[in-house]
Amino acid sequence: MTWTLIILLAVGAYAFKVTGLIILGGRSLPPVFERCLGLIPAAIITALVMKDTFTVGQDLTLDARALGIAVAVISAWKRAPLIVVIVLGAAATAIVRQL
Repeated sequence: MTWTLIILLAVGAYAFKVTGLIILGGRSLPPVFERCLGLIPAAIITALVMKDTFTVGQDLTLDARALGIAVAVISAWKRAPLIVVIVLGAAATAIVRQL
């Protein structure tokens, strides 16, 4: 990446934000859009975690990380504290890698 590209992307991102403020002004979005916008961060984080879990470079792979994610998801579903979720996922991954 060049500095020119980084600056161009930063200006573009800023322009999109300013455009949204100018277009909307003081108005609020409809409730449907507000609910959808609230879900975007969770969807992006989930997509990034899944991409990093199931790929190595350009190849799809199924390894110990998948089991670690599965254990973490199940423990989060059972409403375990966050630190327990992290430790269980890491421990499951480490155990499978040692086998």
